[in-house]
Formats: sequence, structure tokens, C-alpha cells
Amino acid sequence: MTANTAAARPSASGRRERGPVAQAADRRIKCLQYGYREDHPSAVSTLARLRRGAGRPAHDVPDLWGLTGTDELSDALGTLSEDERRRFDHDRAEEALHLAVTLWALHQQSHREADMYLPGRGLGRAVRILMIPVSGSAERAVDAGRGVEGSKARAEPELDEPLRRRFVRAGTSSSFDGLAQRLREIVLLLRRSAVALDYGLLADQLYRWQQPAQRAEVRREWGRDFHLAGLTRGTDARQD
Repeated sequence: MTANTAAARPSASGRRERGPVAQAADRRIKCLQYGYREDHPSAVSTLARLRRGAGRPAHDVPDLWGLTGTDELSDALGTLSEDERRRFDHDRAEEALHLAVTLWALHQQSHREADMYLPGRGLGRAVRILMIPVSGSAERAVDAGRGVEGSKARAEPELDEPLRRRFVRAGTSSSFDGLAQRLREIVLLLRRSAVALDYGLLADQLYRWQQPAQRAEVRREWGRDFHLAGLTRGTDARQD
């Protein structure tokens, strides 16, 4: 079994189970997110520190050592077999965790009323939601899946082409540093419109992206998520 399959195993349903990197990001972010929204001073301070590391390599910011989920990762690795642990790439996992957690901290900034970490909403879906203008309470209700009775079907809106190009550039990045910068740009736009994202899933994808053999698969996941969101946009929304 490779390091990547240890990180995210396909389940019987075809969906990937949450591997150690995703589990670590999930635990770390949920803890901080709760503290931040409850205005706990330690969580507020930690988020401010984490934001300064968004888009930068993990070991370039010593101030963040121990704050991005490495302890949670050690706990999650305890669920793997000895062979899986031996094959696991700690350096790539730390980079993925650092990027996912710091991007979430940037995303959550100033949002005390809502969680910007939303399990189940992948990068492609989040970008697609952001690209489609939403106006009017009736349309918001339809997009939220609340089903406004008697509402008329609306014409397919035009997509935001500049944002689509940003997403494409992220998908075609050839270096991890380049990808980090592209994702940072996208997250700032998601923050502005309060569109949440699954950072556990993103952490797992970032871990696999660093393996050349897995990069194309991660890109397919982002692209598929984007296109499927266009077909099912009536079940999603900007606000949750």
C-alpha cells in the first residue's frame, strides 16, 4: 500500500474515507473554529498567528510549529498498520496540514457568525457557488434547497470568467508553492462571499497532490466537483 492510499482509502460507496491528514485537519480546525466563534482569547490569538502563514511553506514560519495539527496527525497515524506508517510521508503531510489549516484561518477571519469549514463541500463546488451570482430571497431559498413553492425555473446564469481562470490556474499549478498562492487568492474570494469549504478534504488532496502519480487524480476530483456542482446547484448555497 502506498502513502497515498494510506491517506485516503476508497470506501465501498466509492467515496474516499478520511485518512490521517484529513482527520488531523478536521480535529484541529473544528477545535479552533469553535473557540474562535465563542471568542476564546487563545483561539482568536492562534488564528491571527496562523493567518500570517497562509501560502508560505510550513518550515518558513517557526512560530506556527505545533499549531497546525501535527499532534492530531500523530494520533491519527496510530490507527494505521505498521506498514502503512512506514510508507507514510510525514514531510508532505506536514506541508498539506500547514497549508490547509492556515488557509482556513484566513478564510474564517471576521466570520464569527458561521463556520467556514464545512465538511462535504469540495474546492470545485465552493468555487462554482462563488461563480454564480445569487440575487433575491427567492433564488437564495432555491439555492439553499429549501424549495420555494411555485418558484419559476431561472435561466442558467453566466459564470464569472476571471474566477474560472483562477480556478484553472490552481488546477494546472506545477509547484506546491505556486498552488499555495493560487489557493490563497481563491480563499480570499470565498471569505469575501462567506462561501465555506471542506478543509479536511482539501488537506488530504494537498497531501496526495505532492505525489506526482496522484496529482492528475486530485485535479480530476477538483474538476469533477466543479462540473457536478453546476448540475446540482439547487441543493447548495452561499450561506449555510
